[in-house]
Amino acid sequence: METFIHAYSWIDIHFLLRGLWVTIYVSLISIVLSFILGLFLGLIRYMKIKYVSAIVGFIVDIIRNLPLLLIIFFTYFGLPQMGIVTNPTTASIIALVIFEGAMLCEIVRSGIIAVPDGQMEGARSNGMTFGQAMYHVVVPQALHNMIPALLSQFVSLVKDTSLATIIVLPELLYHAQIIYSQNTTYLIPMYVIIAVMYFIVCFCLSQVANYLSKRYD
Repeated sequence: METFIHAYSWIDIHFLLRGLWVTIYVSLISIVLSFILGLFLGLIRYMKIKYVSAIVGFIVDIIRNLPLLLIIFFTYFGLPQMGIVTNPTTASIIALVIFEGAMLCEIVRSGIIAVPDGQMEGARSNGMTFGQAMYHVVVPQALHNMIPALLSQFVSLVKDTSLATIIVLPELLYHAQIIYSQNTTYLIPMYVIIAVMYFIVCFCLSQVANYLSKRYD
């Protein structure tokens, strides 16, 4: 118990909270951008545009079958070789957006396919264009059905930020590693507290999703 008390000094907690803020910051930006990318790619896949949809599907399948860690390495070490200079935060966001965007692409496509064809036919029969029918009728229904899958993917994204410790992103896990590297007796207390912090963040995310699900039910 004494070890836990010492490990949870205000200085260490404050240091962990700084890491937690980076985790939340990277997660929120990545969630928004990956959702936009996934929605865009999912629509392209659904519409089956000649050649374009096939190429997008091929690229998405490649990305989905690559380890996220490999994509993080590429964005941090590979992009500078192409003249694109990045820092750990930017590289982490790019990697997460690419990887999660590919995952969300298939969720979006499956969600749209699950909407009965009669919804599109009914909208078109009322004078809507294809784009209007998708925007006002099909996509809203698809998004409502996709909430559980989207939530699961977003929670995974939050946890995946910990992989960016490999490129020295100053997020929660990295800050915890700095603390217990200075005193190995703090190892267990640090893992306990970061587990609690991750749980709180993911639980809040799930509550937001539940609220949105009930509001648009």
